[in-house]
Amino acid sequence: MQKEHTKCLIIGSGPAGYTAGIYASRADLNPVLYEGPTPGGQLTITTEVENYPGYVNGASGTQITDDMRQQALRFGTDMRQGSIDKVDFSQRPFICVDDKDNTIEAETVIIATGATARWLGLECEAEYRGFGVSACATCDGFFFRGKDVVVIGGGDTALGDAAYLAKLCRKVYLVHRRNEFRASKAMQHVVFNKENIEIVWDSTLKNIVGTSTKFAKTISAVEVSNVKTGEVRTLPTSGVFIAIGHNPNSQVFKGQIDTDENGYIRTIAGTQQTNIAGVFAAGDVQDPLYRQAIVAAGSGCKAALEAEHFLMENDK
Repeated sequence: MQKEHTKCLIIGSGPAGYTAGIYASRADLNPVLYEGPTPGGQLTITTEVENYPGYVNGASGTQITDDMRQQALRFGTDMRQGSIDKVDFSQRPFICVDDKDNTIEAETVIIATGATARWLGLECEAEYRGFGVSACATCDGFFFRGKDVVVIGGGDTALGDAAYLAKLCRKVYLVHRRNEFRASKAMQHVVFNKENIEIVWDSTLKNIVGTSTKFAKTISAVEVSNVKTGEVRTLPTSGVFIAIGHNPNSQVFKGQIDTDENGYIRTIAGTQQTNIAGVFAAGDVQDPLYRQAIVAAGSGCKAALEAEHFLMENDK
C-alpha cells in the first residue's frame, strides 16, 4: 500500500479520460489516470466507427481509443491499470483509494467513468454483439442503410432510435414487451407517423438467427415471443438495436457528488464542474443525451482546462 499526491487524478479512460489526460499533461499537471475495468470504454466494443473526425476511412473503436491512449502517454500521462474504489471529496486534497488499497491525494479530480449499456442478457445477444447487435443507433445505424432492422425497447431512447433508423433503413420493427409505450407523447407521435416503422406489441426477444463462423457473423432474423399468447414470430432483419437504457458508472461517488434520478452526475451548465469545487465530470457518466465519442472527448478537454484554471486560481 502506497500513498502519493497528484495535482490531477483522472478516473476512467475512453475518449473523455484520455483526452483529459492529453490536455492535463500538456498543462504540466502531471496527471495520474486510472483506466478502469474496461480500458478505452464502450467505444472498444464498436467494431467500426465512421463518424469520428480525422479517420477518413473509418476505424475500429479499439484503434481510435488506443490512438488517444498513446497520445496521452506521449505527453506524460501516468497511465495505470485498475480502478478507484473509494473517494472522500469532503475536503482538498481529495482522498481516493484504488483497488490495491493505494491512496492518492488529488488537488483536482476528473471523473470519466462512462456509462454501461443495459443488455437483455441473452446468449445470442452476446454472440452477435458488435456484429449486428448494437446499443447505439447513431453510432452504427449507417451500416444498415436500406436494410431491415429491429429495435428493442419502449422508452424515449428506443423510440428515438427507431425514428432515427427509419430515415436510413427500409423498415424498422419496434419490439416492446407491453401494449403501450412509456416514452413521451411527443416521441410516440413521431413514431406512430413513420410509415416504415412497424410496432410489435407485447413481445420480447427470444432468439437471434444468423450465421456464425470463425471469420464472420451475420444476422438474418430474430424470433420474438408474444408475452400473452406465447406465439413466436420471425422478423427478417440485418441488425438488432438494444435500446433499454444505460447505467452511468457513478456508484463509487454516491453520496459524494450530486446526480440526477438515474445516477448521471450533474454538472454546472456550460461547464464540467460538479457540485464539489475541484471535482469535474466528463463523458457519458454525466451525459444522458448524446453519448457520442466526439462529445465525450470535447468534455474531457473542457474538464482538463477547467482543472488547470481551478489550480491557478486556488493554489497561488
